[in-house]
Amino acid sequence: MAAETMKAVRIHAFGGPEVLVYEDAPKPEPKRGELLVRVRAIGLNLPDLYLRDGYRSLPPEWRPRGAFPIIPGTDVSGVVEAVAPDVEEFSVGQEVYSMVRFPDGAFGDSRAYAEYVSVPASEAARKPAGIDHRHAAAAPMSLLTAWQFMIDLGHDQPNPVMPNRHEPVPLEGRTVLVNGAAGGVGHFAVQIARWKGARVIAVASGRHEAFLRDLGADAFIDYRQTRPEDVVRDIDLVIDAVGGSTTSRFLRTLRRGGALFPIFPLGFAGEEEAASLGVTVSATQVRSSGAQLAAAARLLDEGRIRVAIDSAFPLAEARRAHDRAESGHIQGKIVLTVDPE
Repeated sequence: MAAETMKAVRIHAFGGPEVLVYEDAPKPEPKRGELLVRVRAIGLNLPDLYLRDGYRSLPPEWRPRGAFPIIPGTDVSGVVEAVAPDVEEFSVGQEVYSMVRFPDGAFGDSRAYAEYVSVPASEAARKPAGIDHRHAAAAPMSLLTAWQFMIDLGHDQPNPVMPNRHEPVPLEGRTVLVNGAAGGVGHFAVQIARWKGARVIAVASGRHEAFLRDLGADAFIDYRQTRPEDVVRDIDLVIDAVGGSTTSRFLRTLRRGGALFPIFPLGFAGEEEAASLGVTVSATQVRSSGAQLAAAARLLDEGRIRVAIDSAFPLAEARRAHDRAESGHIQGKIVLTVDPE
């Protein structure tokens, strides 16, 4: 009997958006401890782009190894179609969302850009009932990143770029600056900081000001008009959702005893300056967690945290979605849709 097939987006070689091919692929089957999910929507994340181009931004020794073809993507929302016999916490017909096999399992044939995906039960949670599949799919990686940086690490795996073990810091009554506040991680970081009782300064381009103030930002800096490091001092925590080699400029904005959390720490070179200023710099590597998604689902259901959708594309038009992602200035998240809602 021929294996069942599904539609998926796969890559057969690294490169630009043109290597994303919408085609038939084998339909996965749930193994021990897994669910089979009929995907309704998929969230696009920067690691999808990094995988597509072969992780060229990483040192060669850190680049994952694997075989083509590859189905990219991690974030899904959908309906449970089947469960392995040993899975008791989920049942057929339930709506779930997940960040699937991240950072492990970068290469494989059971990833998110597909009509079906097998999901480890430990990485799944019931979809928040108060939001649709598009908004649920847009949440997992970005929300878990903000959560693990700011609320609860949830694992003991170090970030290979940073020598310090990451530990979230108290937020209530503190002042938090979020750079790149309008993007996927940034717009969740703004809301989590406000939820925890912090005063929030959001940094983004001017067109995002109304959006970020609506999410709870107390103050706004248009980086195109003003360099935040020139006007802000005595901050308790900086969440730099842009990161990279420019992160060290925020050291001067922090009080002694403050903390700088670069979401993308590769290229940070301010260790000595941070030590002289009495500032902690640390980062973590986001990891899949169904338990944390379940905790976050309650906040999403209650409207305490909202998911912003920048744009949506059918799965067959994944190339256009990647083009949009690479054009920059994203407000919230980009999603791919499998079934109309």
